[in-house]
Amino acid sequence: MNARSAKEVVFRGGRLADGRLVDLTVRDGVVHVVQAAIPSSPDDEDLCGLLLLPALVDGHVHLDKTFLGLPWRSHRAGPTVRHRIEAEKAGRGDLGLSVERRALNFLDRALSRGTVALRSHVDIDPACKLDHLHGVMAAREARRGRIDVQLVAFPQSGLLTAPGVSDLLDAALREGVELVGGIDPIGVDGDLDGHLDAVFGLAERHGVGVDIHLHDPGYQGALELRAIAERTRVLGLGGRVTVSHAFALATIDAKTLAITAEALAVAGVTILTNGPGPTPLIPIETLRAAGVAVAAGSDNVRDAWSPFGNADMLERAMLIAYRAGFRTDEGLATALALATTASATMMGRPSHGLAVGHVADFIAVDAETPAEAVVDRPPRALVVKAGRVVARDGSLVRENVSA
Repeated sequence: MNARSAKEVVFRGGRLADGRLVDLTVRDGVVHVVQAAIPSSPDDEDLCGLLLLPALVDGHVHLDKTFLGLPWRSHRAGPTVRHRIEAEKAGRGDLGLSVERRALNFLDRALSRGTVALRSHVDIDPACKLDHLHGVMAAREARRGRIDVQLVAFPQSGLLTAPGVSDLLDAALREGVELVGGIDPIGVDGDLDGHLDAVFGLAERHGVGVDIHLHDPGYQGALELRAIAERTRVLGLGGRVTVSHAFALATIDAKTLAITAEALAVAGVTILTNGPGPTPLIPIETLRAAGVAVAAGSDNVRDAWSPFGNADMLERAMLIAYRAGFRTDEGLATALALATTASATMMGRPSHGLAVGHVADFIAVDAETPAEAVVDRPPRALVVKAGRVVARDGSLVRENVSA
C-alpha cells in the first residue's frame, strides 16, 4: 500500500511566476508543501515545467441567459439597456434548451478553461419568477465539488417598477441564494432611495451580500455609487458589496472620481469590470491606487445581450489589459490578478493562490511567465480543483460527471 495518505497527491516540476521549478504536495485539497524536490512516485502528476497559475475565477456571469449549446443566434436587440431587457424577455420561449442544460454547458466550458469558481446573476421577474433560479441551482448541484457557483438574485427588469419582484427576491434568498442584486436605481427604477432601501433592506434581513448592476453614466452614476458606498458603510457591509460595471467612473472629471473612489474605498465596495467594448473602461489603476478593490468577470456570454464571450477568463484578462493599455509585465499581471485572486477575494475566498495553506486550485499552461500567459491564452494543460485534476488539455475529466 502507498505510504502516502489516500488524500495526498504530488504535482512535480511546475514552474512558479518567479521562475522556480517546484513540487507541490497537496493534502486534503490544500497546498501542504511547496519545495524544490520531493522523491518521485508513480502516483505523482508530472507537470513537465509548465507554468502554474492560480485557477481562474469569474466574478460576473449570467448562467440563465446563455445560448451555449444552441445553434448560432443573430444579435437583434437594440442599443439600450431597456431594449435588451425587452428583447431577451421576448425570446425566452423559443430557446429549445432548458435553463439547467444551458447553464451546464457554460459551467463545463468554463471549467475546461480553468475557472473553478464563479458568481452568477439569475433573472427574477414577474414572468419567470423563480424558474430560472431553480434551473441554475440544479446545474450548480450537478457540478458541485468541481466548480463553485455563487448566486445573485437579480431583478433584471427592475425592482420597484416590476410588481411582486421584491417578494420574489425575498423568496430566492430564503432558498439559499447568497446575494441580492439591483439594477440602475435611477435609470431603470427611477428612485434611488427606494431602490437602495429595498436592496439593502433585503440584505440586512437575510444576512447576505449585495451585487448591483450599474450602467447609469456620468454624474448620475457617480451619485448612485456614493449612495451605495454610504449604505455599505452604515450597515457594516464592507467587503460584501459589489457594483458591477460602474460605467460612470470612466465618464466623470478627476475631482468627482477622487471623491467617489475615496467613498468606495472607505466603505469597502468592490468594483467589477468585464472590459466592455462599446463603453469607456473604468480607470482600473486609479481606483486601485485609491484603495478600491477591482475584480473581473465575463458578463454576458452568447446571449440576447451580446454575441461575444467564450467563458474563458484568461482571454477576459487579455481583453481588459488591451483596453486598459497594460503593456508591461506588471500591468499584464494586474489583469491576471483581476481574473484570479481579486475575484476570489470578492467572492469571499481569500486563500486563493499557490501558497502553503491555500486551497489547491490552480492551472498549468505552456508559457514562460504570467504576462505571456495573458497575451497568448494557451490551452489549459491541467485544471486542478482542491487538489483534484478536473480537466486536461481543454477537456473535462469526466469521472462522476453527469451529462
